[in-house]
Amino acid sequence: MSHATFARRALAGMAALAIALIALLFGANQFSNGSYAPKLGLDLEGGTQLILAPRVTGGATVSPDQITQARDIIVQRVDAGGVAGAEVTTQGGRNIVVSMPGTPTKQQEDAIRRSSQLQFRPVLAIAAGSPQPSPSATPSGSPTPGPSGSASPSPSPTASVPAANPASPSPTNKSAIPQALTTEASPSPSASTSTSPTAAASPSPSPSASASTSGAGQAKGDPYSLDQITPELTAQFTALDCSKDGALEGIVDDENKPMVTCDADGAAKYILGPVVVSGDKISDASAGYQTTPQGQQTSQVEIQLSLNSEGTKQYADVSRKMVGLQPPQNQLAATLDSRVIVAPSFNEAIPNGKASITGGFTITEARDLAQQLKFGALPISFDLQTREQISPTLGSEQLKYGFIAGLVGLLLVTIYSLLQYRLLGFVTIASIVAAGALTYLAITILGWSHNYRLDMAGVTGLIVAIGFTADSFIVYFERIRDELREGRSLESAVATGWNRAKRTILIADGVNFLAAIVLYVLASSSVRGFAFTLGLTTLLDILIVFFFTHPLVTLLARRPFFHGGHPMSGLDPDKLGAVKKTSYAGRGRFTTNPPRLAGGEGSAS
Repeated sequence: MSHATFARRALAGMAALAIALIALLFGANQFSNGSYAPKLGLDLEGGTQLILAPRVTGGATVSPDQITQARDIIVQRVDAGGVAGAEVTTQGGRNIVVSMPGTPTKQQEDAIRRSSQLQFRPVLAIAAGSPQPSPSATPSGSPTPGPSGSASPSPSPTASVPAANPASPSPTNKSAIPQALTTEASPSPSASTSTSPTAAASPSPSPSASASTSGAGQAKGDPYSLDQITPELTAQFTALDCSKDGALEGIVDDENKPMVTCDADGAAKYILGPVVVSGDKISDASAGYQTTPQGQQTSQVEIQLSLNSEGTKQYADVSRKMVGLQPPQNQLAATLDSRVIVAPSFNEAIPNGKASITGGFTITEARDLAQQLKFGALPISFDLQTREQISPTLGSEQLKYGFIAGLVGLLLVTIYSLLQYRLLGFVTIASIVAAGALTYLAITILGWSHNYRLDMAGVTGLIVAIGFTADSFIVYFERIRDELREGRSLESAVATGWNRAKRTILIADGVNFLAAIVLYVLASSSVRGFAFTLGLTTLLDILIVFFFTHPLVTLLARRPFFHGGHPMSGLDPDKLGAVKKTSYAGRGRFTTNPPRLAGGEGSAS
């Protein structure tokens, strides 16, 4: 492939990229919530301030270490949500203040303040999430377990509660409790979701209820024992209506005690034993689509969990103990924010610490959940104390001054390029304009897709990038001039100069990009905007130089105006002080630089 053909294809590819980005931005505005302008950060646009107060019970206190740990985790969650420029600080060593640009959604607020700690608790009893009309009832008020699995609203502490099938539609509505928590390694299901719809577990510590389990040796204090179900717990369980808003407000989630709770959609309610495996034993979490043992991807969304060594041992011990119990006591509930997200039963032990949660959630919900789990569990939960709008700390005036500074810098680079390189300087101007357009499109699209926000530090990064971009062009043009000074033709100088210049450009941009990565990883949020735009513009600089500037110069070098060395081209060998070459013709000789063809077009050597 000739240099000219490659240059044309490279320019066509850049044009196609620009058109694709413009089309994407247009589609985001027409069919989504996109905008044609970049989103601005907290310092330029203002936003929302949330003050979070720790949730405590009784005479419990919150230590400064817990607040610090909670702040660090909240910072990770805020940054992972793509909200650039957010500030997370502590207030009085007790509250946490989160200042976010724009208006956060309810999902974002919940993700920030909730503990999001996954805990595994044994199931002691299950019932419908709301009171159900019983088709037949005995005078004593105890329900007759039927195929519907309905539960009686009777507060009697001795009423037996039928176990709901977590794999079947709930008796309260048509939604289903999530289906499975299984090992990845085993080709056969290692955790069954089928629970007998007629098996009953009594929510009372009566002798008959204890005798219904197969774990005959259970003692009081055993997390799997029905002896934990006190009359008070039974009354709380019977009175709980999961269909009501705020049904779980004020719930005490003590990992050392049993608790009453609902599932994620309110279809069922549970009595759960103490925590047997805590969420801090999770070493990694990811979301995706489940695959078959043959490696084929299915439409089933799953969250994959990996437990650390201690968690693997605990989970293996739990599965070995629960596999022999009767339903629903052979079910292990996974709770998140005090709600059951899945409650499968065991039919064999799970020794490898690799688990998969599947259920009725979308891939987006699964990824959000996996993200929260991956970033760790807050040591405490928080309640929203105040929520108010805050004004920008800098405002439009500073943004205007920032843009003026950028325009001044661009003007100075333009003047320098035209004085130094004559008409070749227009290549520099065109390249900077192309880089600016791609940067604008990229930042605006990232604002729509990843909620990236441009703050004043980011604007500073864009201004600094003008100098870095100009440096790349100067290196390239000076290499071409050096080759012309050595007596090469323009086309040869362009090819040779590019081979030498591109290594220097890659090294310089590589250093800038590494600096941007270090700043982004180690610096605070106020500096991350600068680091991000610096890294983005560095990558775009490489793209522009390789696929716009060099191809454009390659094509211009074939034009008579530049090829003939016109004085205004900026590539005149005479003005550059090219080395004089001596050629011999018979017994005479002549000196050329090389000689120009008639009319100043072409060259000879």
